[in-house]
Amino acid sequence: MDFKLSDEQREFVSVVRKACQKEFAPRAIKYLDGTWPAENMKRLAEIGVLGMSVPTEYGGSGLGILDTVLVLEEIGKVCYVTAMAVLGEVGVQCRIISTYAPESIKQKILPRVATGEAILAICMTEPNAGTDVPNYTTNTVIKGDRIVINGRKTLISRADIAEMFVVFTRVDSVPGAKGIGCVLIPGGVKGLVAEPKYHTMGGEYLSEVQFNDIELPLENLVIRSDGMKRMLNAFNTQRCLNPAICLGLAEGAMEEAVKYLRDRSAFGHPIGDFQGMRWKAADMYIQIEAARGLLYRAAVSGEQFPDPMLAAMAKIYCNEMSIRVTSEAIQVHGGYGFTDEYPVSRFFRGTRYGSLGGGTSETLRNLIGKKIVTDMDLATGVAGMGTF
Repeated sequence: MDFKLSDEQREFVSVVRKACQKEFAPRAIKYLDGTWPAENMKRLAEIGVLGMSVPTEYGGSGLGILDTVLVLEEIGKVCYVTAMAVLGEVGVQCRIISTYAPESIKQKILPRVATGEAILAICMTEPNAGTDVPNYTTNTVIKGDRIVINGRKTLISRADIAEMFVVFTRVDSVPGAKGIGCVLIPGGVKGLVAEPKYHTMGGEYLSEVQFNDIELPLENLVIRSDGMKRMLNAFNTQRCLNPAICLGLAEGAMEEAVKYLRDRSAFGHPIGDFQGMRWKAADMYIQIEAARGLLYRAAVSGEQFPDPMLAAMAKIYCNEMSIRVTSEAIQVHGGYGFTDEYPVSRFFRGTRYGSLGGGTSETLRNLIGKKIVTDMDLATGVAGMGTF
């Protein structure tokens, strides 16, 4: 429960914060059209951010989940598009490679992730199956020491520039959750088609990806059994990193709201002098601090992957809190808040993604509710440490 940061953590976060405020914030608006934030990513690679999830033996720093949360929070305060680009390098796809891939693939790709030379993409959602993983139709057939992949994924980030695709797939047409595995597909391989198709309200492009008789060595099938379980374990990490961005967006929106409360006058006074506006500021801050407590606690709850319940609760609360707070920040700004020129509108659009990716709020509420109803000991009730 002690979230006191070390001197090293504070120094690292301070370096990231300075880059975000001085360099990233002024150019955040230009990424609304889907432009890849190349200059920001280059700077973050120099700082060491892109290697946070890469083990030290492959050129990264191998930092923990809380460290990653702190950094994504800072980036989220100024630029949603950059924060999401970083999530693609430090999130579940990198951790799957570093945990499950053979040594030859780790040595080839992970050092390039740390330096920002290699972009990763994770492929989960299919046109007819998002959360419904057991009904994926993308299939990988094992043929001796080779595999052949066919299928289609949609709403995929960074697919047009990715050097490596982490693809969840059915293996040998085995039905249901038992048949789910994971394959690593190099970008540019024969049979891979990635077409940017959807421009999001947050600014980035999402692609549709096709796998047409892609043939690869058997070692690229990095998860063959217990794929569903391993995928969900890995996604407990994502359920801390996604809300870290939402927390940052809410903080950035509140900071902009406070500036406006001080600078904007009405009826001869700064609007921050009025009780109604001060109550808005108070409510925003209370919600941000409640979200921070949940998220940081979840982030330190496990060595490799966070506790599923804590991660789910943190994600739901941070996702939904950020929608409320960024919306209120727009209200504080009045008509200006509805324009692209003021950051609060961008924060609001970015935060709307949170409850859609990495497990919807509805799915996670089912997980939490089932755990409560099934496992709570009625003799003792709610445990003081928050576990059932």
